[in-house]
Amino acid sequence: MQPDDLAIPTLPCRSVSVTVEFYNRLGFEGGAHDFNSEYAILKRGAIEIHFFTHNELVPAESSAGCYIRVLDVESVYRSICASQLPRTGIPRMDTLEDNPWGLREFAVVNPDGNLLRIGQIIAK
Repeated sequence: MQPDDLAIPTLPCRSVSVTVEFYNRLGFEGGAHDFNSEYAILKRGAIEIHFFTHNELVPAESSAGCYIRVLDVESVYRSICASQLPRTGIPRMDTLEDNPWGLREFAVVNPDGNLLRIGQIIAK
């Protein structure tokens, strides 16, 4: 069942094919849009992220990103760990941790420098 209102992040990428390959490794499905090969739509369960081609993007200078709130961050973390992303550099994956502001979360930086924080609310 789809919610009535939905926000979908749209992030820059240098290559749609490289972006699709990276997110497929993370368990996302989808690919380049049928009518525009410079645009991609990727989904993982209820999570949906769109990407547009930005040829001049410099990953180390990127300030693009989004927050993805999930109900079971532990299972998402374990699933994405299977991709064996490095812990430093670009791309990378941070460790899962409980934060004092009431969120259990981790982060993924994709090959284009986009930051995805993935987390869930935890009891304080």
